[in-house]
Amino acid sequence: MPAVLITGAAAGIGRAAARRFARDGWRCVLVDRDGAALATTMAGLSASEAGGHEAMETDLTDPAAIDSLTERIGPLDALVNNAGMSDRTNRPVVEQDGDDWRTLLALNLDAPARLVDALTPRLVAGARVVNVASGAGLRAIPWRGAYSASKAGLIGLSQALARERTDLRVSVLCPGFVRTELVDRLIAAGRLERASVTAKIPLGGMAEPEELAEAIRFLAGADGAVPSGLLLSVDGGSSVFGGSQGFAPAAVAPVPFDTPLGLRVAGDVAGQWSAVGQQGDGYAAVLDVSPLRAPPGDRLAAVHQAARRFAQEHAQQASLTLVLPADAGENWRHAGDLAAAGMLVATLACEWGARALRVNALSISRADPEAVAPLLRFMAGAGAQYLTGQVLPVA
Repeated sequence: MPAVLITGAAAGIGRAAARRFARDGWRCVLVDRDGAALATTMAGLSASEAGGHEAMETDLTDPAAIDSLTERIGPLDALVNNAGMSDRTNRPVVEQDGDDWRTLLALNLDAPARLVDALTPRLVAGARVVNVASGAGLRAIPWRGAYSASKAGLIGLSQALARERTDLRVSVLCPGFVRTELVDRLIAAGRLERASVTAKIPLGGMAEPEELAEAIRFLAGADGAVPSGLLLSVDGGSSVFGGSQGFAPAAVAPVPFDTPLGLRVAGDVAGQWSAVGQQGDGYAAVLDVSPLRAPPGDRLAAVHQAARRFAQEHAQQASLTLVLPADAGENWRHAGDLAAAGMLVATLACEWGARALRVNALSISRADPEAVAPLLRFMAGAGAQYLTGQVLPVA
């Protein structure tokens, strides 16, 4: 039975992740400082799932409390650093002193690093570490103190950890706006306006915690299918939107996450990628590899043509996943074409979002369909319905 330790498991994304792992038969070690809410999370797991699960009421801002965790748990296949907090003062940065920041930084930035160090004796070889950062770590959110800085720090820490600890597989998840209790409190306090937030999300709405739990479950259980250091922005496309016009609320409801994937492979002249496809009548998806075989300088045109074909075949609720080369080739003049192809993916995501049409790309340095098949299927499938506009690099 694989085991995972999840911090911030008492509510929101952490609670949803605990339920998702338990449903798949994982042993869950749940950590949070809110003991009562943590007990509620445990009670929410059915009797058939609850065997072996453990709850630990722990203040992760206390280094001594983190060190003590090592003595109380067994081997771990995955560590999910999900616990975090936001600044509640609503004051300008220059009006805050170090005391205002200390607890936030201790939880958001310092605790994940300390947990990796403390739990190293318990992490099995090849263990997965999933650090839950935020879109705020990619784009500054003012009036929230050190929140954006702490999440940018967690992103940098995660990528450095991936380089340093080759015995681990590290990934960092950047959610956008998620309907957690924290976000509900910000809305209630007038610090977030729901309509203005939705207007910046191409898919037309905030994510539910369960959507992020699907991503965490994939990252933590994908073994070698996810490259260490991967940054995954599951944000409805908000991180790639730069326009001034707003998006209307979503009019197409998502399908269940476990909807079977019907993945058709297009543009595979040599038949190299055909095994990645999956037959089925469930969630409609296309994997188009034509940009990968397009001559240098013609990748933008290949993405455009792939998008036109896809749009003619699908009116709503489907995904297009493209495969791009990681570099433009020997001629520097082709680099602009390849960068333009990546930006076209983001543009399409913004234009298609209202119809629940998604588009993402994988940027690869060599063609190894078998190695990237699990990641491609996740990106294309119903479990990633809040993932769009992303170009993910795979070395």
